[in-house]
Amino acid sequence: MSDFLAAEDRALLERNGLGTFDALWAKQLDAVDEPNTSRGGWSSVFRLELEGQGYYLKRQSNYLTRTLHRPFGEPSFAREFRNISRYRQLGIPALQAAFFGERKVAGEHRAMLLTRALDGWNDLDSLLEQWSELSDPQQRAILLACGQLARRLHSVGQVHGCFYPKHIFLQASGDGYAAQLIDLEKTRPLLFGWRDRVKDLEPLLRRAPQWSDDQVRLLLAAYLDQPQDSALVATWNQRLAARRSHKENR
Repeated sequence: MSDFLAAEDRALLERNGLGTFDALWAKQLDAVDEPNTSRGGWSSVFRLELEGQGYYLKRQSNYLTRTLHRPFGEPSFAREFRNISRYRQLGIPALQAAFFGERKVAGEHRAMLLTRALDGWNDLDSLLEQWSELSDPQQRAILLACGQLARRLHSVGQVHGCFYPKHIFLQASGDGYAAQLIDLEKTRPLLFGWRDRVKDLEPLLRRAPQWSDDQVRLLLAAYLDQPQDSALVATWNQRLAARRSHKENR
């Protein structure tokens, strides 16, 4: 496939001599964490700053994922980029790609994904750590934003696959919060109705023990677009509690 270069980022990257695969691959940067060296290759993430705009540059070599559709493997970034593009087409709020490309060089399969940094946003994990310090209106706004984000995701037939607090980013906006998703590698179509939806939602609630039952009901009310005291919200709360109990007792 040909390289992808977002129209919104083209001028900035080209102005800094980084509008091509080779230039971005050769750019010397400090990694933000230790490289992942599983799957017979390596994958690493770098922070890139250009004229006040932050990016995360992800590079990998021979770091392949094998599926039924691609039994010989493909870079995991290729799948993530497809999902980023799908989310954008479907109107699901999520991180945005600035550049994607892959190359085969002397038996080495390289791939690279550049995404815009979510500077000014906070992941839900960090907000949960200070949950008791947030005001009641802030807590309610966050719960509503998370429920609405999940509703949008599932209403267009997608399952995130890792719907965890660390993958949900929020930003205060007026009296509420805007929310979006990152880490889309495991996204897949929603195939099995409410079972898929429960499976996607339950890890979020299990990782948010700070939330009271009333707060979970508020999130579900936003997700289902129903009153908080409705029978449907109660049914979903029971389904999620049953799956959580099953997971914890395995």
